[in-house]
Amino acid sequence: MNIEESILKKIFESITSKKILVVGDLMLDHYIIGDVDRISPEAPVQVVKVEKEKFGPGGAANVAQNIKALGAEPIIIGTVGKDQSGEKLKQIFRKNNISAEGIFSSTHHPTTQKIRIIARNQQLVRIDFEKDDEIEEEVLKEIEKYAEKIVPEIDGIVLQDYNKGLLTKELINLFTSLAQKHNKFIGVDPKAKNFFEYKNVTFFKPNKHEAEKNLQYEIKSEEDLKIVAQKLMNKLNCSYVVITLGSKGMFVYENQNNSWQIPTFSQEVYDVSGAGDTVISTLMLALTAGCDIKTASIIANHAAGVVCGKVGAATASPEEILCSFKKWNNK
Repeated sequence: MNIEESILKKIFESITSKKILVVGDLMLDHYIIGDVDRISPEAPVQVVKVEKEKFGPGGAANVAQNIKALGAEPIIIGTVGKDQSGEKLKQIFRKNNISAEGIFSSTHHPTTQKIRIIARNQQLVRIDFEKDDEIEEEVLKEIEKYAEKIVPEIDGIVLQDYNKGLLTKELINLFTSLAQKHNKFIGVDPKAKNFFEYKNVTFFKPNKHEAEKNLQYEIKSEEDLKIVAQKLMNKLNCSYVVITLGSKGMFVYENQNNSWQIPTFSQEVYDVSGAGDTVISTLMLALTAGCDIKTASIIANHAAGVVCGKVGAATASPEEILCSFKKWNNK
């Protein structure tokens, strides 16, 4: 699984010219970070003495941030509410030179916000503000109009579904059809609702639990992974299936003769938040840069290893990924 440094550098150079459309549920991540040294006298809970707060992009917004960190240009399609969280998220994008042109405001759908309270590098609790009903018809029409205009200009499409209401059956079918029409790579990170709607995509990337639950098939071995991947391929007519396995890395399936289990490349796991966002971002960029699915998956797994060593939804730079390769190749 060794990839020469010179080849990796060429891949990352190629990535810088790519434009990737990210379609999905946008979120604002709010981190409250402090220390714990006592129990509350009011209830048997820890008292967190707050030291700092920070905000970051979450969900599909974090996919866009990961694409930007790798040197490519993300183009976003999503919605925010007409609220402070939505404005904060758009501010973050502007600060990071990411266009907010494809972000549409919804009157009936507030911005999804996740507040994580962290002490001593451990997440103590998460508080979610969200509404998961489908977006309104007028916003859907705006998205469709923008999509028709932008898809011919991009290299690949990422559909990042968190079941918060954006990726309706209608929108899924629109983007899969546009990808076919314009011959674009399209990758999917699915959730339970509409799991089998993602037909004819380049790669389909569920996690192990999602694959088991939706196919009602328990995965106990590598042979089971092959069976599940082939079932998904038969149902969806996708080119590749990538099943993420948490601490065990990922399983990549091309056909009955070509499949690979790729181990994790993380030394210390502080936080798995956003690791899936990093995987799909890196996978898509590596494929658009001309990599085969195995090479793209190895690079993506190194990127995921980098972000798991950080607290909160994070990103991996090309330099950090190269460093990870050097570290593991020298073992």
